[in-house]
Order: sequence, then structure tokens, then C-alpha cells
Amino acid sequence: MLVALPAAGLRQVLEYRRAAVLQGQVWRLVTGNLVHLGWVHLVRDLAGLFLIWALTVDSLGEQACLWVRCASGLAVGAGLLLFSPASAWYVGISGALFGLFCAGALCQLRQRPLFAGAMLLGMAAILAWTLYAGALPGETAGLGGAVVAQAHLYGALGGAGFISARAVVRAQGVPAG
Repeated sequence: MLVALPAAGLRQVLEYRRAAVLQGQVWRLVTGNLVHLGWVHLVRDLAGLFLIWALTVDSLGEQACLWVRCASGLAVGAGLLLFSPASAWYVGISGALFGLFCAGALCQLRQRPLFAGAMLLGMAAILAWTLYAGALPGETAGLGGAVVAQAHLYGALGGAGFISARAVVRAQGVPAG
């Protein structure tokens, strides 16, 4: 599902490339989340995935975690395409991880308001910092590329959007994952 195979050319075919998407290669809106700059990038993202999964799976459920991950990944690609024309390329799942983190925190607001509120405030602080000042100290060490802070924002918005849509569906009495 997640790959770090730059030598095989797989990354170049799957990474989000704005110009390629505009030429009809729309799969890149989603598959850019599946490839990484290298092994360090992959390991960091997987560590984040396992940590965030542990924090959110109980409140979201396994199926919803997968759907949030997909929705957030699509939100990253669509957000970069529509609102960040200067972002020519992107790889990694960090944007979708922000979506999963945001969705999990939102689901925990009623049961654990202080914990969930702290999670959301922490995430908002990191987003604000990276959007304003760039990557956190040491964040790019060993990655082989820059952090695309806008992807984190779009991923978080995708997670929040998924949870909002699920709440609306449930309020209408339709079972949702």
C-alpha cells in the first residue's frame, strides 16, 4: 500500500504532479499519498500512522478510519490542485494522517472534551506554525525533500469534512461507517 521505491520509477508514475493531473492523470490525486521520497520518509509516516491509529481507532472504528484515510488523501490531492497552484508535486501520507488525527479528535469531543480539545489545539498550532514559518525544526532531516504544509491543512479539512458528513447522515437515521 505504501511504497518507497524511487529506483523502480514507481514513485514518478504515482506521485502527485500538478502538470500531469492537469493533463488527465487524475489517479495522481490519490496515489501521491501512497509513495514516499525514500525509506526514512516511509518509516516516519508509518510511525505516525500507527500512533494516530492507536489514538483514534476506538472512537472512529476500523472501517471509518480507512474511509477517513481515503477521504483525506483525496482532499490533499484536490486541495493542492485547486488551491495551491505553486505546489508542483507531493508524496507521502502525512496530509491524510492529519485528516485521521482531526477526525479522531472530533469524534472524541463529547466523551473526552479536554483530551480531544488539546489534540485539536495542538494540531491547529502545528498547522499554523508550518503554514506561516515552514517546517518544524528537524522535520525535514533525512526526508530528501520539503514538507508541503498545505497538504496537512487539506488533509485535516478532509477528515473534518468526513466526520461532518457522517454526522449529518447519522442525524438523518441512515447507518454509516
